[in-house]
Amino acid sequence: MNIAPLLEIIAEATPDRIALTCGEVNLTYRQLLERATAAATVFREAGVQTVGYMDVNSPAFPVAMFGAALADLPLAPINYRLHDEQVRSLAARLAPSLIVSGSEGKVRLSDLEGVVTIDATELLEAERIETSTSRDPEAEDVAVLLFTSGTTGEPKAAVLRHRHLSSYILASVEPFSADEDEAALVSVPPYHVAGVAGALSAIYAGRRIVYLPQFDPERWIETARLESISHAMVVPTMLRRLLALLPEEASTKLPSLRHISYGGGRMPLPVIESAMRKLPTVDFVNAYGLTETSSTIAVLAPEDHRSAHASTEPTIRERLTSVGKPLPHLEVSIRDALGEPLGAGERGEIWVRGDQVAGEYRGHGNQLVDGWFPTRDAGRLDHDGYLYLDGRIDEVIVRGGENISPGEVEAVIQSHPGVREVAVFGVSDLEWGEVVCAAVVADPHYVSVREIQDLVRSHLRSSRVPELVFFKDELPHNEMGKLLRRELRSEFAPVSEEAARG
Repeated sequence: MNIAPLLEIIAEATPDRIALTCGEVNLTYRQLLERATAAATVFREAGVQTVGYMDVNSPAFPVAMFGAALADLPLAPINYRLHDEQVRSLAARLAPSLIVSGSEGKVRLSDLEGVVTIDATELLEAERIETSTSRDPEAEDVAVLLFTSGTTGEPKAAVLRHRHLSSYILASVEPFSADEDEAALVSVPPYHVAGVAGALSAIYAGRRIVYLPQFDPERWIETARLESISHAMVVPTMLRRLLALLPEEASTKLPSLRHISYGGGRMPLPVIESAMRKLPTVDFVNAYGLTETSSTIAVLAPEDHRSAHASTEPTIRERLTSVGKPLPHLEVSIRDALGEPLGAGERGEIWVRGDQVAGEYRGHGNQLVDGWFPTRDAGRLDHDGYLYLDGRIDEVIVRGGENISPGEVEAVIQSHPGVREVAVFGVSDLEWGEVVCAAVVADPHYVSVREIQDLVRSHLRSSRVPELVFFKDELPHNEMGKLLRRELRSEFAPVSEEAARG
């Protein structure tokens, strides 16, 4: 199934319901479909092979996404936060292409061979042209190309076909399930899979999307209040910044809010506990997913949050640090380095299989193994089926031939009441190969290096005790809240080498 019918079905059933809000702009489902249909004509007449999108959140994004689907062309969002050289390199790989962007983007992409640009506002104006389409797109066609972060090399373009995205939406979203007063605040960037899947999910449910062009905590709270936001998706860094501005009785400032989903990075336990305390009537959902799997793989549901938060049983309470259970239409397996399944509680690589799983990169082919996608994420499944993440496989610390999971050590350090955030990583060492280091966000006047080391020693084997502990004001994250351990390793490797030399 092509993704375009997801909009067509809702537009036919509820044509006058508001679909999108951004500032003073409101579009009904009928208007959204009309503009997407006209955009498809613009894209076809351009004679290109790809439609790009390089701009902040706006109504032009879903218009471009559905317009590209109607034109049977892939949509490729580009991270506008990258520097000019990176932006131009990615855009060149899409040629021949038409890229939707703001005025600044047009300047950044000027004189690039095979690339033409159209202003986002111009695209919205063009959508008023009366036009028709004659299309017969296939589910096997490419719907979206999403560039990976490229932290270890040139970004790869993950390929999501229409059948992958449609499978995810049809399996996880009930059509027309949203009440007319429901509104979802979207502030995650359009070049992330959460921006794509979030738009498709809200539209198929019939829930109004309120776009915040870029995340700002003060503006987020004000928009949520003025637009009577009921649903929102945030990443851990966003939630932490929001909580810093919200009073203990935060529900009074956000009276309509009743559902928050979060993901994109490890959620520190104190942050989610604070959020549940300040917003006791809100349902929290932890959603773990990947670009290559068309978004969500596992979910920690609201009832799981509440039962874990209220429990004094350690194994139940620990579930607040999990990402919940795999979606019922997916299979998840924990495998060893040889690809062999491991038992409950054993740590290994997370593999996933299901109709929504793509596991394909443009120019690199399909990465599936008998239908299974090796995620490169480390984790474990407990005896009750809850999934716990331990970071990336390539982030495992190898000390004297022993594999150490950063997540295991982080969970212990994070239990200290004075620690706000922690990142554990390995740096080179002449004797051990690597040693354990910890970067901690805390007040060093109240939390000492010795306290942190003793805490880890009391819970884990001595080999897991950080030999080096550094205090920082904040940890590096990307805009989706993913911890950038590579930056920490680069920052502290010289310190480690100096310590080794004595």
